[in-house]
Amino acid sequence: MKTILIATAALALATPVFANQAAKDVRVFDHTKTVTTTVPVTTTECYDVEVPIYGRAQGGGASGGDVLGGMILGGLLGKGATGNDDGAAIGAILGGIVAADNKQSKQVVTGYRIERQCADKVTNKYQSQEVYSHSTVRFTVGGYRYVLEFNRSDR
Repeated sequence: MKTILIATAALALATPVFANQAAKDVRVFDHTKTVTTTVPVTTTECYDVEVPIYGRAQGGGASGGDVLGGMILGGLLGKGATGNDDGAAIGAILGGIVAADNKQSKQVVTGYRIERQCADKVTNKYQSQEVYSHSTVRFTVGGYRYVLEFNRSDR
């Protein structure tokens, strides 16, 4: 890069304005800048978790008192709805059946198992590097100091 800059400076000095004067104290300086970039880094983190195991559990059967209470309540409702003893008898039978059929199953946690679960985690890492920015050519001709700056082409 310095060779190109010195050649450019020499060409500039060869113009008719500078034809009878020589350049003195020619210096070329390369300048850099620090560029920081962000680089995403993906890591996988795994951990153990307790996962519930579900099962069906049967409800307890109806006791004799539950069945008797259902028959009495059913008999009262049947008598009240129909107004006669036949309705009371049918209500008592249905009340006893409903009370005895209290064996519903329900879903409950029956235990736990250990399961490994993994998830990706993204963090940022910062990288800095020095890159070429521009060059400066300084020289003196006829007692005057000149500075030429050449910028980097980002093609």
